[in-house]
Amino acid sequence: MLGSQRRGLGTRRLLLSLLLLAVWEAGSGQVHYSVAEESKHGTFVGRIAQDLGLELAELVPRLFRVASKGRGDLLEVNLQNGILFVNSRIDREELCGRSAECSIHLEVIVDRPLQVFHVEVEVKDINDNPPVFSLREQKLLISESKQPDSHFPLEGASDADIGENALLTYRLSKNEYFSLELPTHSKQTKRLSLTLKKYLDREKTPELNLLLTAADGGKPELTGTLQLFVQVLDINDNDPEFEQSEYKVRLMENAAKETFVIKLNATDRDEGGNGEVTYSLMSIKPNGKLLFTLDENNGEVRVNGILDYEENKFYEIEVQATDKGNPPMAGHCTVWVEILDANDNAPEVTVTSLSLPVREDTQPSTVIALISVSDQDSGANGQVTCSLTPHVPFKLVSTFKNYYSLVLDSALDRESVADYALVVTARDAGSPSLSATASVSVEVADVNDNAPAFAQPEYTVFVKENNPPGCHIFTVSARDADAQENALVSYSLVERRVGERALSSYVSVHAESGKVYALQPLDHEELELLQFQVSARDAGVPPLGSNVTLQVFVLDENDNAPALLPRPGAGGGGGGGGGAVSELVSRSVGAGHVVAKVRAVDADSGYNAWLSYELQPAAGGARSPFRVALYTGEISTTRTLDEADSPRQRLLVLVKDHGEPALTATATVLLSLVESGQAPKASSRVLAGAAGAETALLDVNVYLIIAICAVSSLLVLTLLLYTALRCSAPPAEGACAPGKPTLVCSSAVGSWSYSQQRRQRVCSGEGPPPPPPPPKTDLMAFSPCLPQSGEDCSNPSGEVSH
Repeated sequence: MLGSQRRGLGTRRLLLSLLLLAVWEAGSGQVHYSVAEESKHGTFVGRIAQDLGLELAELVPRLFRVASKGRGDLLEVNLQNGILFVNSRIDREELCGRSAECSIHLEVIVDRPLQVFHVEVEVKDINDNPPVFSLREQKLLISESKQPDSHFPLEGASDADIGENALLTYRLSKNEYFSLELPTHSKQTKRLSLTLKKYLDREKTPELNLLLTAADGGKPELTGTLQLFVQVLDINDNDPEFEQSEYKVRLMENAAKETFVIKLNATDRDEGGNGEVTYSLMSIKPNGKLLFTLDENNGEVRVNGILDYEENKFYEIEVQATDKGNPPMAGHCTVWVEILDANDNAPEVTVTSLSLPVREDTQPSTVIALISVSDQDSGANGQVTCSLTPHVPFKLVSTFKNYYSLVLDSALDRESVADYALVVTARDAGSPSLSATASVSVEVADVNDNAPAFAQPEYTVFVKENNPPGCHIFTVSARDADAQENALVSYSLVERRVGERALSSYVSVHAESGKVYALQPLDHEELELLQFQVSARDAGVPPLGSNVTLQVFVLDENDNAPALLPRPGAGGGGGGGGGAVSELVSRSVGAGHVVAKVRAVDADSGYNAWLSYELQPAAGGARSPFRVALYTGEISTTRTLDEADSPRQRLLVLVKDHGEPALTATATVLLSLVESGQAPKASSRVLAGAAGAETALLDVNVYLIIAICAVSSLLVLTLLLYTALRCSAPPAEGACAPGKPTLVCSSAVGSWSYSQQRRQRVCSGEGPPPPPPPPKTDLMAFSPCLPQSGEDCSNPSGEVSH
C-alpha cells in the first residue's frame, strides 16, 4: 500500500515536470527536434504545425514558410499535414565538422498576423566515416642497437564522426618484435607508438612489413589501415632529442607571411655526422595544408599561409629531427599553435520577407520586413548592433537575438515622398569596429486622396462668331497629384440650360484631352456670352473631382449689311419705301439747308456697326447742288438753288459700315424743286426745324466735347487696368484671331464710340495665328440728331448697343 502511494506520487511529479518543460519551451518560442544524418528523403522529423499551435487549414492562407540561413532545402514541410520531413541529404560532418553539437536552425514565418517561430533540429551522428590515416604507408628506420621497450611514435588515424563513432582502437599485425602502445585521452601527452619487445638483429631480419589497423566504436565498426615498413639500421644508437616533447604557441589570425612562430632545438649525443641534426615537418593537422614552414637547419617555424580563426582555432604540427648518422636517427616533438581571433569579419545583413509596396494609408507599427544580422568573429568582435537611416518614418524593433523587424513608425504620404531608400547598418563591437550595410527600397503605393485641380478657377475665352461646327476653342487641363488610375483624369460638361436649349447643343468637351469644341456656329447677335462649367474627375475608387468655369465671349464679325429705315411719318408730297425717299424742296432755300435725311442701322456692333454716308456722282458727271453728311446721313444744299437746276433731282446715297471688308447699302432720294409758294407747310416746318437744329448744335457742342473728354479719360483708365489684369492671367488656349470689342455710347444729341482693337485668342482654322493689326484708337463724334417732322431719335444712325 505504501509502495503504491509512492509510485503515484512519483508519477504526478513526473507529469508536473513534463508540463513545466512544455510551458518553458512554449514561452521560449522554440521547438526542438532531432534527426539522424544521411536519413532518406521523406523521413519524418516532427509535427511542426501541431507543435507550434497552428491549424492545418490556415497554413496556406497565412503563407506558412520555412527559412534556413545557408542550409538550402535540407528540410521541408508538407502543408497538407503539417509534418516536417527530410528533403535532401544531410551530412553532419559537412554541416558542423567535428563540433560536438550540430543543429539546423529554422525560421517559421506566417502572415496575417505576422509571426516568427524558431525551430532547432539536432542532427544526430551515425557511423558513416571510417578512420583515415594521413599516409597510406609509413617507413620506420630503427637501429639494431635499440633497447627493448623502445618507443617509435606513429601518426594516428582520424575519424570525421564524433562520440563513440570517433573513438578509435588500434590493432597491429602479429609479429615477434613489436607491440602497440595505445594513446591515452587525458591530455594527449602519450601518443600512439610501436614498442620494441626484444632486440633487433639486422643480419637476421633487415626489415619488417607490419599492418596497423584503426577501428572506430560504431556499430558496425569501420576500419582503416596503415602499412608500416620497418628498416633495421646499423648502429647509430643515439636519437636526436628535443628539449620537450610538446610546445604551445599563441598566434594572431591573419599573421603576415614569414611571421616567426617558434624555434625548435634538438640535440644528439653522438659525435660527428651522427650528431648533426636536420629538421622536417611530418604533418600539420587538422587539414594538412602547408600553412607553416620549418627551416631544416636552424629549426625555425614560420607562417606560410593565411591563418583564419573562423576556419581553425588550433593547429597540431608534428616535427621530426634527424641526425646524419649512417643510418640516421630521428626524434619527434609536437607544436600546438593556438590561433587568436581578430576583428577581421564584417557583420552580414540579410533582409527577408519584404511586404512591398506599402500603401500610403498603412497604419503605424505595421511590419514591413524582417532583418537578420550575423558576424563570424567571436566575443566582442561578434557582438552586432543594428541601426537605420535617420529621419525616415520607419524604425527597427529587435524581436530575437540578431533578428529585427522593420516597422512603420509614422504616417506616409506618397505625394510628398514616393519611395524611401533605407540603409540598415550593422556594426560589431570590435576595435576598430567593422560595419556592413543593406539597402531596402520601400515603394509607397498610391491611395486616391487628391482631387484633380485646375490651374485657376475660371478661364476667359474669345471666339469669333460664325465659327465652323466642331471648332476647337479651348483646352482645359487638371492635374491630379495621385498616380496611375488615381491620376487618370476625365472631363465632362456640367449640363445646364442656355435659354431654351441645352448647353450640350452649343459645346462639348473631349473626355480624355479636355479639348472644348463649339458644336455649331455661334452668333454674336444671338449670344454674346456663354458661361458654363467643366468637371474633372479621376478614376480612383471612390472618384474625386472638381469644376472650372469657362466664360466664352462671342466676338462680332461684319456679317450684317446696313439696313435702310423708312422715314417716320412719311406722307404728303414725299413717301419712301424700299430704299427711296421723296422730298419737296423750295428753290428759295439757301446754302447748307437740310432737305432730307437717310436713316440706316447695322445689326453688328462696334466698328462693324459704325455707318458712313457717301453721295454717288450724278450721271454725266454733272455737279449736284446737294451733299450728304458723312456720319448723320443728312442731305443739305451746297449753294443757292437757281432756275438752271433740274426740277427733279435723283440722288444715290451709299451707306457703308467700317467692317473688314465693309458692307454697303444704297438709298435713293428723289427731290422735287418747287417755287417757294408751292412748298407744303410740313416742308416749312422741316426747314424751320433744321434751322433750329443748326442753332442748337452750336450750343450743345461745348457740352458734348466736355462730356467726351471726361468719359474718354475714365475709359482709358479702365482699359489700362483691364489690360494689366489680362497680361497677368495665363493665356487661354484655342485658335487665334484679332477681336474688336467696341464700346458705343449714345445720347439725345448725338453718338460717339471708343474702340480699342487688341489681339485675343479666338477660334480660327489650322496653322499659326495671323499677325495682329496695329492698334488704333478712334474717337468719333456724330452730329446731333434733331427731330424732323416728328422723327424718333432714340436710336440714331450708326448706333449699336453692345
